[in-house]
Amino acid sequence: RLHGGTIDCSSGEYNPYLAYTCQHGTLRSALLGCNVLLADHSAGYGGFCVVPGSHKSNFKMPAGMVDGERYAEYIQQPVTKAGDVILFSEGTVHGALPWTADTQRRACLYRFSPSTNVYGRSYFGHEGGGWPTKMYEGLSEAERAVLEPPYANRLDRPTVRDDGSVEVQSRGERKKLHDQQVFGTKYF
Repeated sequence: RLHGGTIDCSSGEYNPYLAYTCQHGTLRSALLGCNVLLADHSAGYGGFCVVPGSHKSNFKMPAGMVDGERYAEYIQQPVTKAGDVILFSEGTVHGALPWTADTQRRACLYRFSPSTNVYGRSYFGHEGGGWPTKMYEGLSEAERAVLEPPYANRLDRPTVRDDGSVEVQSRGERKKLHDQQVFGTKYF
């Protein structure tokens, strides 16, 4: 079954949580998929499949396409070798075809999103994040910044610059003081 898409492939609704956009030459992807293949996926084996170009679509899928009953010629299964990596926007309609090989299908799927988007549920717990305390031992300031849970940049969020240094993005002190006086917290 196919899923994903900047335009939901079933409902036709805009999906900002998976959106891919290109405006004035700048590409943005709300959720990036990283599929690390641990086994060969030869032609016809099945597994990961994609509808190329669907990240730019403005229309829902035609009837029968989501379930693979029609338009199969537009659904492609990339031929890959163990160790290959497929990067794709979750704004691209994708899914999995039935696995037909005699070997076991093996892949690791990672997802990456901007620091203000929440995709998973395990961001609470240790040090305000979902990582065990021991995992922070020996990490640089930049590595710790990458492990921050999702929250708005205006809330004193450490951000890694292109040169590897870390900058804390923050609201003005006047605004924080106002919120502290009015709402009892520096963040509102």
